[in-house]
Amino acid sequence: MNNSPLKVVVIGGGHGQSVILRGIKFIQDIQISAIVTVADDGGSTGRLRRQFHIPAMGDIRAVLIALAESETLLKNLMEYRFEEEADPQQADQGVMGHNLGNLILTALTQSCGSFLESIGILSKVLNVRGDIIPATTQVITLFARMADGTIVRGESNIPNMNNRIDTVFYQEPVKASEKAVHAIQEADLIVYGIGSIFTSILPNLIIPEIAEAIHQSHAYGVYLCNAMSQPGETDDFTMEDHVDALIRHGAKINEVLFAQDSIPETILTRYAAEGGRPVSRVQDQHAYRVTPVSLLDFSDELVRHDADKIRRSLQQLLAKLKE
Repeated sequence: MNNSPLKVVVIGGGHGQSVILRGIKFIQDIQISAIVTVADDGGSTGRLRRQFHIPAMGDIRAVLIALAESETLLKNLMEYRFEEEADPQQADQGVMGHNLGNLILTALTQSCGSFLESIGILSKVLNVRGDIIPATTQVITLFARMADGTIVRGESNIPNMNNRIDTVFYQEPVKASEKAVHAIQEADLIVYGIGSIFTSILPNLIIPEIAEAIHQSHAYGVYLCNAMSQPGETDDFTMEDHVDALIRHGAKINEVLFAQDSIPETILTRYAAEGGRPVSRVQDQHAYRVTPVSLLDFSDELVRHDADKIRRSLQQLLAKLKE
């Protein structure tokens, strides 16, 4: 039996990646590397990105908080958001609408001159249990080609087109973070998801050096499949559609963890009114293993993945990899 810590890479962004990391950060004998998208161009992140020409830090901030060892005053303050400016003409001025964590990351980047160094400083202050790695340190813009051939510019615009997304891409060359490539090369397990397929997970995979590292990796690849479709992004997607989009953009998937929880009808009705539907499995045979497990939480009448259930499922998988 191999007793050395298993190296786990979690690829994604947004709330979904944070839930995974919050679940696994206390698993013993693993080394966590979170590879995080910096393609976001909306909200506070987008304003700071435009003003200071720095990579998007919103998802980085969320991952820092998720991997922090314990609750601290700074951790709580990192989530604080100043109230929005009432006058739209003042929207890009001052701190109104900004997240304090984004401002802290921006200030550290400006003072030390390095986005990576600013992440490292905050990681030490928050006692983060893992390595947080931006997929690239460039300021990047995500594009999408829709099913009808329309090209859409900007991560925040892509889900608003009322059109099925075919592929996402960058128009300018993007160089991967060396730390991201190294983490994938050394990984024993690569976890994809949860979250927005086209605007949170794939922006990492379509960077050529990351795609090549995944292609050459011997790591076991697991995808935590979304439980509900996302209006504007994965309308009517099945489990197989989600996996196909990942594979077409460079993922290697050995196993899919598929939520088998029964979603209450009242919640399904509310989601349906907003265009969301349960993600279904429609085929019996796959080139990858499909493992039905309990993964969901329905607090506040929402369908969310549960961090503790994710931890238990991945612990079982890690135990098999250690054998």
